[in-house]
Amino acid sequence: MARNLFLALAGLVAVMLVPAFAEDKKADAKMEGTLVCTKCKLKETEKCGHALIVTGKDKKEVTYYIKDNGAKEAYHKDCCMADVPATVTGGKVVEKDGKKTVEGGKVEVSKKEKK
Repeated sequence: MARNLFLALAGLVAVMLVPAFAEDKKADAKMEGTLVCTKCKLKETEKCGHALIVTGKDKKEVTYYIKDNGAKEAYHKDCCMADVPATVTGGKVVEKDGKKTVEGGKVEVSKKEKK
């Protein structure tokens, strides 16, 4: 009886841990989208920050918040008052409370004009 209870509890703990590990994933492929300021464009933060808005194959937009140094980043001047095409490579995508954040990714602003 005690053995069955132990196995049941161990199984419950394992099931609860799977989603926690599944939320963190490596951003192996590069993500291309529109780099925007989280303060000036999205009006979601008190200080300037960055987010990459990616349009999927289903035409739905997904916002990836970029964990960086905000207005201190070299690319901030390009996107603070304008939307600019950009690519984020590498890093780790973490989803918490329905919000996707990229940690440690490299941001490259495209010099091409957005259509």
